[in-house]
Amino acid sequence: MKSENYFINHKSQWCPGCGNFPILSALKKALAKLNIKNENAVVVSGIGCSGKIPHYLKTYGFEGVHGRVLPVATGVKLSNNDLTVIGCAGDGDGYGIGGNHLIHAMRRNIDITYIVHNNQIYGLTTGQVSPTTSLNFKSKTTPFGNIENPLNPLSIALSSGATFVSRGFSGRLDHLVNLIVKGIKHKGFSLIDVFQPCVSFNYLNTYDWFEKRIYDLQKTKHNTNDLFAAHKKTLEENKLPIGILYQIKKPTYDSLLPQIKKQSLVKQNISKVNINPLLKELE
Repeated sequence: MKSENYFINHKSQWCPGCGNFPILSALKKALAKLNIKNENAVVVSGIGCSGKIPHYLKTYGFEGVHGRVLPVATGVKLSNNDLTVIGCAGDGDGYGIGGNHLIHAMRRNIDITYIVHNNQIYGLTTGQVSPTTSLNFKSKTTPFGNIENPLNPLSIALSSGATFVSRGFSGRLDHLVNLIVKGIKHKGFSLIDVFQPCVSFNYLNTYDWFEKRIYDLQKTKHNTNDLFAAHKKTLEENKLPIGILYQIKKPTYDSLLPQIKKQSLVKQNISKVNINPLLKELE
């Protein structure tokens, strides 16, 4: 299948040069590589620049409210666990208001791929600090410099029980495509944190800034089964690893539910189910 099969003629609302464009392209290419039919993929997003991504993909899509990507994506997956479910959120959407949902989705090991467009700023609302904004960063809301230490999402993911923890970069398209492919193929919760430069409001974390610091983790001797080694990698600051930090096999949430273990909920015949006894209990 070709990535053009996922193209939809909808005018983009992103700024020219935005790091969201490569993420969209990488997602299309990944779906094509996996030969996933349009009707078998669902992309769920929240509020923010990343929230527009379902508009630009010829798949099923749902743009929810701020921070609620994962509850919706979980509902979709449990309703029809045959679907490929992908969540897309920004760092504010995913790590701010949606942070609590993220922790519980990871510990449950929901079979979802979660791509976080991490531009380290609130881009849609024109440049306020987000949970991942660098210390001392000057913005509209922090004119004297950000005094809050940035969140470390990869470290939180490892502590919360995520079974696939990774990082990509918008400036490395081929690498990002392969990362998304591996994330989707992984059975369990896959976190793909993507460095996504905001060319309009983040003057610090630019494409050049990342190019000088990132390195491919899979070109080293890193053991992706080693939890402690993965934790150490999340703490690196001068050099930033991209690739898979951690991956293990564990039963997924939907595979343990007896109600949908053998057959998806939407495919079950409920025509003979009598709900009258339940209704009488509510009288």
